[in-house]
Amino acid sequence: MAKKVESMTKRVAAFKKRLPVYRKSPKTFFKEILNFSPDKWQESVSDDIAKYRFVSVRSGQGVGKTALEAAITLWFLCCFPFPRVVCTAPTRQQLNDVLWAEISKWQSQSPILKRILKWTKTKIYMKNYEERWFATARTATKPENMQGFHEDYMLFIVDEASGVDDRIMAAIFGTLSGDYNKLFMCGNPTKTSGFFFDSHNRDRAIFRTHQVSCLDSPRTSKENIEMLKRKYGEGSDVYRVRVQGQFPRGEAGTFITLEATEHAAKEVKIEPTGTTLVIGVDVARYGDDETSMYAGIGKKTVGQHSHFKESTMVTVGNAIRLAKDMLLKHPEVEHVKFNVDDTGVGGGVTDRLIEVINEEGYGWEVVPVNNGSSSLDEYCANLVTEMWQSVRTDLETNLTNFIKGDPGVMQLPDDDTLISQLATRKWRMTSKGKMILESKDDMKKRGLKSPDRADAFVLTFGEFLVEAPEHIMLPSIGSVSVKR
Repeated sequence: MAKKVESMTKRVAAFKKRLPVYRKSPKTFFKEILNFSPDKWQESVSDDIAKYRFVSVRSGQGVGKTALEAAITLWFLCCFPFPRVVCTAPTRQQLNDVLWAEISKWQSQSPILKRILKWTKTKIYMKNYEERWFATARTATKPENMQGFHEDYMLFIVDEASGVDDRIMAAIFGTLSGDYNKLFMCGNPTKTSGFFFDSHNRDRAIFRTHQVSCLDSPRTSKENIEMLKRKYGEGSDVYRVRVQGQFPRGEAGTFITLEATEHAAKEVKIEPTGTTLVIGVDVARYGDDETSMYAGIGKKTVGQHSHFKESTMVTVGNAIRLAKDMLLKHPEVEHVKFNVDDTGVGGGVTDRLIEVINEEGYGWEVVPVNNGSSSLDEYCANLVTEMWQSVRTDLETNLTNFIKGDPGVMQLPDDDTLISQLATRKWRMTSKGKMILESKDDMKKRGLKSPDRADAFVLTFGEFLVEAPEHIMLPSIGSVSVKR
């Protein structure tokens, strides 16, 4: 018996020495302390939880999310001083019978954790520190259940997050004020609204997001996947949610689907084609909106720049610099064209850009674009809708090509802000039977920021019909390479 006690004492001492490693690498803690070998997606998510404050995972059924939640609970509880871990779920059955039972399983299988932790039906605590070092289970039934927690090291784990009321999520989020206060949400993406949905859409820039498909998981039942496929079809919302870990087809009125934007950012890989460099510039000035510009060759983004609260003169300088940088990287370019949002302060950028190009003799082209002007497309109410429609068509073509095994036609930068802005703008049908995009003012009324990056991207890659050239083509001075 004495030898066993001595051996365990040494193991606990060795565990304490490894804490700096475990804090940075949850997967190492999983393997060495829990004897849990995580899948690749579980490793990736746990790495993000260690590095970032807010992580959100949407997944199909049976991919191992509950095991990961349990492992993360024990990692945080054991590796940081005086932590608070709050585990919650929409129902008592999901919380107690599923998640809390999973935590008990992994804790009881680890000799070290059996030695240092005490498990009860509602609380797991570090022995001798019951009041300040613990994890607790709280059902997500009312906001006050989530309030009153304050520690330097605090983690909220929300299981089946789609089913948790927004008021409760707001209470949780409001509690997380410290630098090492974290939120980890997991669940099947059953709803196209609410806090969990927003974490993968309008608030995507705040969260580290992951999507886990049953098709990619070694843990899932292939028979169940085939059953769902036969019963509901691959294109059904049931298959999307339960198997692919995707939200239903989208909130009513959304113009471009999240699926299409994510696919173009993560799956499509194309090379620049053609000899024209197009730079789309969406102009803000000193407000809270963002001045954004993208550079594209063919349907491939090759450069990007954004800034806040700068003058139109600074915007012109940044646009010129972006063009020059791209010309150095892409010697195949023979022509440069700027598509500039010409409404409001954008008109000043257009005018000064033309002056600089003329003064320097670059021989580049400037196209003033009035987003609100009428469209020659019989199905679109204005120009901005027509350009967005063009981009939407390319993004949907990507999905069609993917099914056929062909390469895509448009690649998006893997930029959460851009993806979010493209996938959250709505549209409606006018009384004349034409599509019209939601205005920026209406988006702000919904609590969304102005889609500045999305508009700049659409100015770069969107296409529209013209009756006669209204843009300004500067006279050529010979080779564009005269001044790069």
